[in-house]
Amino acid sequence: MRYIVALTGGIGSAKSTVANAFADLGINVIDADIIARQVVEPGAPALHAMADHFDAYMSEAEETLQSQALRERIFANPEEKNWINTLLLPLIQ
Repeated sequence: MRYIVALTGGIGSAKSTVANAFADLGINVIDADIIARQVVEPGAPALHAMADHFDAYMSEAEETLQSQALRERIFANPEEKNWINTLLLPLIQ
């Protein structure tokens, strides 16, 4: 029988510790946080879409997100949060 286990919890709830313990036992681990960072790496299509939408939150020299400033805007504006979720969640899944 095959099991799928999802680890959830707030910051500091030991999700990474448990995931690492599973990995140490040879269990496959898929980390959505890592995937979320990968889909917005320089050159990624999602990053280009975000650059078009949030151009003031991009560092042109490095082609990276200004994560903290963007995070503050998104969480202050439900429409922006919905826009970014609509873009990123399918890619992360």
